[in-house]
Amino acid sequence: MSLQGPIIVVADAPVPLLLDRLAGAGAFPLVEARGHQVAEAVRSVQPAAIILADPDALADPAVGDALEDALAAVGQLFVPVITCVRGDAASTFGPALPIDADAPLGRLIARLRAALRVRTLHGSVLRRAASLQESGGEAPDLPDGDPLDDATVIVTGRGRAYPALTVTFGERVGLTGALSLEAASRILHGRDIDGIVIGDGFSKRMVEMFLAELGADARFRDLPVGVLEDVVTDFDPERLPNLERVTGDPARIADRVLPLVRIHAFSGRLRRMAISLDAKGVVDPHTGLRTRAAFLRDLAHAVGHAADRGNGLALARISLANPEDSRLSLDAARIVARLVRTSDFACRDQDGTILVAFTDTGLGPAHVVARRIASVLRHTALAPGRERGTLDTSVAIAALNGRDTVDTLIARVSSDGMVAAG
Repeated sequence: MSLQGPIIVVADAPVPLLLDRLAGAGAFPLVEARGHQVAEAVRSVQPAAIILADPDALADPAVGDALEDALAAVGQLFVPVITCVRGDAASTFGPALPIDADAPLGRLIARLRAALRVRTLHGSVLRRAASLQESGGEAPDLPDGDPLDDATVIVTGRGRAYPALTVTFGERVGLTGALSLEAASRILHGRDIDGIVIGDGFSKRMVEMFLAELGADARFRDLPVGVLEDVVTDFDPERLPNLERVTGDPARIADRVLPLVRIHAFSGRLRRMAISLDAKGVVDPHTGLRTRAAFLRDLAHAVGHAADRGNGLALARISLANPEDSRLSLDAARIVARLVRTSDFACRDQDGTILVAFTDTGLGPAHVVARRIASVLRHTALAPGRERGTLDTSVAIAALNGRDTVDTLIARVSSDGMVAAG
């Protein structure tokens, strides 16, 4: 991907080597600015990205505040900011993506290229939403708020650092733990994950093999990966541009990794929004399931079709022990979105439970599938709290009979009919 600018490079001293490498990678135009000039530069050129090449460029909090105000004024489109930091320090500018000031320039350029991919996706989604509205359609709203609110991170390890890391990350984002790299790999392939922290307790060779597996899979190319083991310098940055060596206490590690997790979670929102636009707003961009209104329309059609042709139809309601926990409910909904068969459809209901309609399916087969989904939820999502225990789920299921309407079918899977999921 080309590095289309303008790109502002902020430093109080000349950085000719960085500018040459950026130009050699196709970045154009490049705009140099000192720390106190950065806000004015943003207003003047409306950049595609900003590189804070000097770790002290925003040492004055007022400069950071001015930059944040300037970025907010240039429009909706995402503008990535990459900041060089020293050692295990975190970014002094909250929205920025940190990178070690001593990292190879190739790693900085790869990270910039990855961040610009998110900007390109954001621009595409905004244009498509505007086009849909101009043609008389109703575009869904892009989820707002901090993307970390619905991000999920894997923490894996089996050394002394593992318990503290899980507590620290679990207090700030959704968490799933793994005591082995094999378990972490299974989770990555089974649900939406926005970052992974590889703790202590694994050999360097094991970590290298795991990273090679991630780097070979295009789905994980931009995944943030924080590694305690010193393997980062030997890895091709283009294959995992958000790979970061992390050191320090768990809070410092979280401060270093979570800005990268935030942009990955934002990218996930954009991808779900693009799917929703493809479906003309039928898909909920928060969950990847049907919107409730679309689900009820589809269920009414399915009830009529089954009644006319005598085909089977079953409805299941999957409930969580704590459905009002929005973080937990969202996790569960996104997992179900990956599990439902192409012939079936589902939504997250107003109370946080999940409704799944099984078309052309009798009660027995539908019950088997519903219990399997609930079982996967129990073993994939984690209950909230420091204990992070397995999630309690329950399922109620009903098959369409000759007297049913949409309302009566939904009523028959109300909480009164719940049974424990296996």
